[in-house]
Amino acid sequence: MPVYRVSHPQQSWYGESVGILILNAAYPCIPGNVGNATTFGFPVRYKEIREASIDRLLNQRDRSLIEPFIAAARELEAEGVKAITGACGFMALFQREIAAAVSIPVFISSLLQIPFMHQMAGPGRRIGIITANAAALTDVHFKAVGVSPDIPLAIAGMQEKDEFRQAVLEEKGTLDSTLMEQEVVTVARELVAQYADIGAILLECSDLPPFAHAVQAATGRPVFDFITMIRYVHTALVQRPYGGSM
Repeated sequence: MPVYRVSHPQQSWYGESVGILILNAAYPCIPGNVGNATTFGFPVRYKEIREASIDRLLNQRDRSLIEPFIAAARELEAEGVKAITGACGFMALFQREIAAAVSIPVFISSLLQIPFMHQMAGPGRRIGIITANAAALTDVHFKAVGVSPDIPLAIAGMQEKDEFRQAVLEEKGTLDSTLMEQEVVTVARELVAQYADIGAILLECSDLPPFAHAVQAATGRPVFDFITMIRYVHTALVQRPYGGSM
């Protein structure tokens, strides 16, 4: 039998490959949402950042949040996760600082997938982005995760859609998934109607992956989101031996 060793002095449990930094927000996280552990086919570990509200991160772009983000990331590392992700694409603001503060991989924002999507889609094809708030998503966010200005983007926001705005941005306490699916599909259809050259779509917001299938059915495009990214990295973190014979 192999000999196993303690990974970290503080660690009393094992098997959680991905640690997830999550905002202090109060709304239902339905299956498919990053904030719902049943979304994943493997164990994950959450760490809520009490100081990080939706308003402080999205609207204020509060740089003082760097400190609690780093502290939470270091706690996750000490607790034994193999990599750290986030639960809001706007966490892109802190990608570089968090990655520099820990010794395990950090992929804090869904926006990190854009360069890969661009190469996959091919020259001249746009990347469509459906975001929680188009007015709040800036060049600062893209620059922080290595998205170069020469990648053509088309951005549409959910901030004017009643159910999304009230359920997520205003945290009314309930969420009608049927209405929200209709809203995100409407936004997706309008986006590809306006930009026929969109080669792939990214759902920036961690609340939108439950509707990725509906978006793909409505647009016919590859759809990326937080879940595609987390599953991809998890596969690299926990490789399995190939069995069987020819």
